Amino acid sequence: MNIATINTSIQTQKQQLLNHPLYQKVNTLEDLRRFLENHVYAVWDFMSLLKALQTKLTCTTTPWFATANPETRYLINEIVLAEESDLSIDGRRLSHFEMYVEAMQDCGAKTTGIEDFLEEIHSLHNIFVAIKKSDLHPNIKAFLDFTFRVIEEGKSHEIAAAFTFGREDLIPGMFTEILRNFQANFPDNDLSKLIYYFERHIELDADEHSPMAMKMITELCGEDPKKWSEVEEISILALEKRIGLWDAIEEHIQEQHLALQ
Repeated sequence: MNIATINTSIQTQKQQLLNHPLYQKVNTLEDLRRFLENHVYAVWDFMSLLKALQTKLTCTTTPWFATANPETRYLINEIVLAEESDLSIDGRRLSHFEMYVEAMQDCGAKTTGIEDFLEEIHSLHNIFVAIKKSDLHPNIKAFLDFTFRVIEEGKSHEIAAAFTFGREDLIPGMFTEILRNFQANFPDNDLSKLIYYFERHIELDADEHSPMAMKMITELCGEDPKKWSEVEEISILALEKRIGLWDAIEEHIQEQHLALQ
């Protein structure tokens, strides 16, 4: 088994994501705001996958010791550098999560949901209890729970699978087009930060991070068929959780439409 085999295995789930009806439902600024308010949890938990990989593949404690594979060490550190401290649209250093939250604020989306959730995690010191206690949609809870279960299990190749194949890099491209239409139709609303976030994400994923992540999985699995099989299983599950997340956001938008009728 190899990367090509995994890509073949996940085609069904990828097609479901690419053809999801959610994309046709984001037609007004209120729709966009609901999308952002729910999608932000996936932007946030991605950072935890990233840092879990850095913890596994590099030395983040003292005294320092060189980890076994310099190649995977380099690959994850390069990805962390951009994801955790990239240049924002106005030249400041921010994580992609912080960029996303600022973009939400600029277009009038509420950030209290994610802020209260993060405060609850700080307070409880237990991510799983915080997820369970939250009033998030069951699918969003399942999405977050899956992410942190994979992290807790602690197998580097499985975390890398959720990180690499579970985060669909074609989807932001679709939303960039949607946002451009919004910018044209609602010129009084500044969506420049949101467009920048998605365009930057696409640029990094396509040109740098996706090839790096694929190489990282190849390095981690080597010729071990069990590891490749586990990568396949986690990748399919991760995409299914993403489909569930999209279902939840679509449901929220539909509920909003019904409430306005």
